[in-house]
Amino acid sequence: MAAYTPPTDASKAPPAEANAKPSSAPPKGNPAFRMMGLPNFRFKLPSRNWLIFLSVTGSFTSLLLYDRYQKKLAQRKWCTLVSHLALEPLPTTSMPRKLTVYLAAPPGDSLSSAREYFTEYVKPILVSAALDWDVVEGRREGEVRAGLAERVRKLRRRRGKNTETDLGEDVEFLMEQTRLKAGVKEDEGVKGDIVIGRHTWKEYMRGLHEGWLGPIDPPPSPVSPASVDGSSSPESLPSPISESLPPSDVAQSQDDAHLSNDASPTESPAFEAPTQPTKPPKPLQQTPFISTSNYSSATLPPTLPPTFDPSTPLPFPHILGFFNTPIRIYRFLTRRHLANAVGRDTAAVVLAGSRPYEQSASTIAIAHAEPVTGSDEQVAGRKGTWYEQQRTLDHEEAEWLKSVWIRKDDEGERVWLDEIVVDPRVAARMRKFELDPAEGLRAVRIAEGKEGMLGETVKDAAAVVSKAE
Repeated sequence: MAAYTPPTDASKAPPAEANAKPSSAPPKGNPAFRMMGLPNFRFKLPSRNWLIFLSVTGSFTSLLLYDRYQKKLAQRKWCTLVSHLALEPLPTTSMPRKLTVYLAAPPGDSLSSAREYFTEYVKPILVSAALDWDVVEGRREGEVRAGLAERVRKLRRRRGKNTETDLGEDVEFLMEQTRLKAGVKEDEGVKGDIVIGRHTWKEYMRGLHEGWLGPIDPPPSPVSPASVDGSSSPESLPSPISESLPPSDVAQSQDDAHLSNDASPTESPAFEAPTQPTKPPKPLQQTPFISTSNYSSATLPPTLPPTFDPSTPLPFPHILGFFNTPIRIYRFLTRRHLANAVGRDTAAVVLAGSRPYEQSASTIAIAHAEPVTGSDEQVAGRKGTWYEQQRTLDHEEAEWLKSVWIRKDDEGERVWLDEIVVDPRVAARMRKFELDPAEGLRAVRIAEGKEGMLGETVKDAAAVVSKAE
């Protein structure tokens, strides 16, 4: 039997509300946020996914900002090194020093990437020194070679070489004559060439040899087999009437004759829609005036100078492809190294210090596009001689697209694919820009904040930065 429990008095029982703990009031938060209608933000540790996202994006952003800051410091160093040249007085009857920049579209890409490279790395230093420049561009393979060779041929024409080409149509020659009449003369200092990339350097070397070793006038076009055999159709024979008429009247008379012969008196001519004349396909590149195998037999022109204007090839790292994305990201985050290297070479061009290109004997034979001919001593000498121009920036060829290396059967000379063939007479006259060691030490002092423009001493790096800004 269950135990009996006496009833309890409900009035004597403690109230439930007295035993309950008082609830904490909700945090009021920022009153400004409440007035704006924003919720009450509660700061807490992000989740694992958010931590991964923030760490990756924060690290990438930090590396990018650090690289761009160091890149600006490097460019500011080289700009300060050459900025004193902009303060030198220039007579009103003298033109400023003018350089020539050669750039071409990299293999597999457009010309815009080469232009952006020049604008980002080379142009700021040239502007700091108040120099002028002329750009020779090439959108396709062989255009820079043809442009440089034509510039050299024009130079030979101006120096009095007998030629069939009239100089009256040369715009540069007319401008030069106009300046001479006005008493304005060219700058007498060192000029020089800036070549961007290995592919442009190959075209530069080929065009330089073609311009100085090749003929001034275009070689005669190949004769067709029909004209060689002496057989010609009656339509191709000139008539006495056509010989006395101008070319336009001759063409009109021939068209009228064809129409009168085709028309029949019994049949009315049917209406035919006018057909557009088909244009022949444009060749990939202009045919060179001289081949590489004829370098040794070419005669040097009397206008050949004892030394050429110095030149400098600038590195142009450019790699494409999806699988090369890690390499491209690394180079994107380390542009400060490229800016420092290109800035040093460009400053050497501005300061006009130069040296001859290196030439040394080697036991490894240099590969040539054409077989080496001549006597045994000449062949041994050419195969055992190594020129610096042949191996400059050759590591960039490994990053070219595979489709560039495909050679078609109907193609002729390929400047990018062929090895650089050097003639000793031309190579001995070439010089390369090089920075003087004293100027290199001055650049180090500028980076450390111990020296400014024109060798002026500064107390700290802050003074240099404020003056540059």
